[in-house]
Amino acid sequence: MTKTGSLLVLTAVLAACAESATAPATQDVAPAFAATTTTSSTVSAFALDVVVPCAAGGAGETVSLTGRLHVLLHTTVNADGTVHVKTHFQPQALGGTGQTTGDNYRGVGVTQDILTVHPGGFPVTSSFINNFRMIGQGRGNNFQVHENAHVTINANGDVTVDHSNTNVTCR
Repeated sequence: MTKTGSLLVLTAVLAACAESATAPATQDVAPAFAATTTTSSTVSAFALDVVVPCAAGGAGETVSLTGRLHVLLHTTVNADGTVHVKTHFQPQALGGTGQTTGDNYRGVGVTQDILTVHPGGFPVTSSFINNFRMIGQGRGNNFQVHENAHVTINANGDVTVDHSNTNVTCR
């Protein structure tokens, strides 16, 4: 499923939740509830195979990383039913050994996504940023992945912005 498709499914789920919590449509009536905020923070075991394209003199190699992943989820539902969700992912003590060279690697970085869904399901905005680095021994086998994406769906359900950019740099 594409990021836009996943976003639409998530939007539908959040809209269903938001619709049950919205205040009456009349402008003169006070909201039925105040804003609510929840935050969860978890750390769990994490494993990931990463191909390091600049390792082994440019031939590349696979590194099986293991460690922990910190996940922070912050959700706010405003009195008008607008839902804001911010996710934050950060590897901790993530490391592994290159399958070709035997070099040790560390995986570091941060991934964040911010999603806003208005009552009724639209408009929706989602902004995604990922910065992930593989740090190897010596020179020439480090690389960085930088991704950013933004999707906006207007009040009519039309995608008006769908931007995605990925850049991989070896050093």
